[in-house]
Amino acid sequence: MLALIVAHVLVLIAVGSVVFHFWSPWWWTEVASNWGGMDDTILLTFWITGVVFVAICLFMAYCVWKFRYQKNRRSDYQPENKKLEFHLTWLTTVGVAALLAPGLIVWNDYVTVPKNALKIEVLSYQWDWKYRLPGEDGILGKTDINLVNDENPFGLIQGDKNGMDDLLVDSNELHLQINKPVKFELRSLDVLHNFYVPQFRGKMDIVPGMITYYWIEPTRTGDFEILCAEYCGTGHYAMRGRVFVDEKSDYDKWMAKQITFEKFLAKNSKEKIKKIKLAKN
Repeated sequence: MLALIVAHVLVLIAVGSVVFHFWSPWWWTEVASNWGGMDDTILLTFWITGVVFVAICLFMAYCVWKFRYQKNRRSDYQPENKKLEFHLTWLTTVGVAALLAPGLIVWNDYVTVPKNALKIEVLSYQWDWKYRLPGEDGILGKTDINLVNDENPFGLIQGDKNGMDDLLVDSNELHLQINKPVKFELRSLDVLHNFYVPQFRGKMDIVPGMITYYWIEPTRTGDFEILCAEYCGTGHYAMRGRVFVDEKSDYDKWMAKQITFEKFLAKNSKEKIKKIKLAKN
């Protein structure tokens, strides 16, 4: 009787898992980048692991019932079974390869940045975001962590001509152009962070002392939330931002409003002189 109950429970677990998968209330947000392949890879993983899970549950239910206790039954001792071991070995090998191969293909694409991708620096710090885009020369200027202060939040080297026309976005809101590849170069001023937009699928840890990166190509317009996906202190929950994917005309209007590093320095210099004059008065 106990064996029958256990067998039924195992069957119910297998059937319940399949039903929950198809009627689950939780699912992905609609993808908004070129990384729909990540969804396909995860679905493939679900199918492979799901089939194996159901097969094991049903096999266990069968064994519990088939080999249940009977008074006159004697066990058949088999210390090894080469045929069974062979089948288990190749089945496991094929299963592991099927799980790894698609992910490795997607990962290779993930870290292979297109040559025409626009570089955008994402600067993270407790608990906010700032961004830097290349100016008319299309090149981001060099930085030095020792130069970071309120007047130079990115630590740009003032003698570097490539940095003077860099566009500084002193806000947690970023705009991207639809169907335009973008490479995010990620920096942290303090602790470990993670730049994550669920609809883009891409995410990457931001490690202090090094630059990490990944790239995306936005495929639909919209307003999406930026999250820090790595615990970074008491204000972690509030480390959020917005990214807007625009048509080219709207994106160009936003770009025209951004201030260059050269103008940013001039503005700070005027404000400093003004404060000195006020202090003297």
